[in-house]
Amino acid sequence: MTGNMSMDDKDKKIVEELKKDSRSSIRNIAKVTGIRPSTVHQRINKLKRTNTIEKFTVKLNNKLIGENFIVFMFVSTEEDLDSAVFQDSHIKEIFGITGEYDLLFKLKFKDVDEFNDYVLDFRKKTGVKKTITMVATVTLKEEI
Repeated sequence: MTGNMSMDDKDKKIVEELKKDSRSSIRNIAKVTGIRPSTVHQRINKLKRTNTIEKFTVKLNNKLIGENFIVFMFVSTEEDLDSAVFQDSHIKEIFGITGEYDLLFKLKFKDVDEFNDYVLDFRKKTGVKKTITMVATVTLKEEI
């Protein structure tokens, strides 16, 4: 069962705790939110069943895993890009956008050399008309 579901205050409290730590126990979430454990359990199951919660994941430390060189790349296309383009492990997020460019990529690399190799190759891909890149200098807030 999937569909459009609005979250009430209890759901929002539960989700906020899961955002802080997706491994948090039902008992701990209940204690922090003041919601009965059985209700927390039922609501998490409902949020998963309705696809409001798509998956539980981890937030890695960019510096420690060698992905501290973060780049945003605007891409203008002449035609649809080959779906294989989107499978590259450097690509963390892609958005369709309005304006002069069609796509916005968020990419992560070990260093400027790794980025340079990637972007030179990417610009040769069929369908890529032009790109503009911006390098992040500091991460002020990053959520998954």
